[in-house]
Amino acid sequence: MINELLIFIGIFVTGISGYLLKSLTKSGATAAILVGLAVYAGFGVRGLLLLGVFFATSSLWSKYKSSAKVSIEEKLAKGSTRDWRQVMANGGGAGLFSIIHYLQHDLIWLIGFIVCLSSANSDTWASEIGSLSRKNPIYIRTLKRIERGTSGAISLLGSAAALAGSFLISIISYWIFDIDIFLTLLVFLFGFIGNIIDTVIGAFYQQVYVCENCGLETEKKNHCHLPTTRIKGLPLVDNDLVNFLSGFFAAMVAIVIVLVTN
Repeated sequence: MINELLIFIGIFVTGISGYLLKSLTKSGATAAILVGLAVYAGFGVRGLLLLGVFFATSSLWSKYKSSAKVSIEEKLAKGSTRDWRQVMANGGGAGLFSIIHYLQHDLIWLIGFIVCLSSANSDTWASEIGSLSRKNPIYIRTLKRIERGTSGAISLLGSAAALAGSFLISIISYWIFDIDIFLTLLVFLFGFIGNIIDTVIGAFYQQVYVCENCGLETEKKNHCHLPTTRIKGLPLVDNDLVNFLSGFFAAMVAIVIVLVTN
């Protein structure tokens, strides 16, 4: 009972610390606490450890050389301080699989949980580290170089970071959850595939706006204190939805493979 109380306190302290360190907004801190509670219910301390690795490393890379990313943030819908939508976009899938696992203990829900975090980590590392590449990324729709911060663009540095981010989650999962080599490789592969799905959806379906005042193409609905105009992408498909769907799709395909091979 005392141990559980300490864990609950730790979850709340972590969320509040994220707010105080400006990694999370108030709503983001609340969402992070809820995700933490869900993960603890489903996978206990081991689940919290894996979630903590994602949260800590993603926050670290978001803050790393943040001054060099100021111009890029003009194109992005939101900055490095995550609100509740961003938290749920990256951790909501993991929280959902945790709740399902709490209700029905099955290996497939564990794999879904890990792949969601692996995909989120892969995508975050790709975005935060890739944006520091010396060369502009290549836009997958045109195969031409485009400005940093454009959704649907890839770089060699970003792709390497995506692989590293997925590998970190998979290898820690191998250690703490004692999954076999096949499942570890599956998590690694589909964590990276989640990042690829994110890139494809971002390029072809994510909303992009243009500022009528300065002409900047951006994900923001307002720029230069004026409403922007949507020039491409589907309604409601913003970066948060893309992040959630990419990880969830990757997790579901991984789950199907586990079911077929077992």
